[in-house]
Amino acid sequence: MPPSNRLFDDLARLMTDAAGAAQGVRREAETVARAQLERVIRDLDIASREELDVLRDLVTSLQAQNAALTARVAALEAKSGTAAAGAAGLSEVV
Repeated sequence: MPPSNRLFDDLARLMTDAAGAAQGVRREAETVARAQLERVIRDLDIASREELDVLRDLVTSLQAQNAALTARVAALEAKSGTAAAGAAGLSEVV
């Protein structure tokens, strides 16, 4: 019976070594894939989070400025009595 126990011990050791090697291969593959993905993203010249935040703030500011100017134009047109003509021209611009 000792020879069969030794066979099982060798087989268990072999499986343990194979599992360790598979984990090492998996980690290496993940590292290579991550590096390749980071390189591709860098090459695509995608905007960073900070750049998107700056653009969002800029757009919000410009929208507020546009609303203020639209209200000012409407007030000036109402004051001069050309609201009907101005509204037709304004709808073409928007």
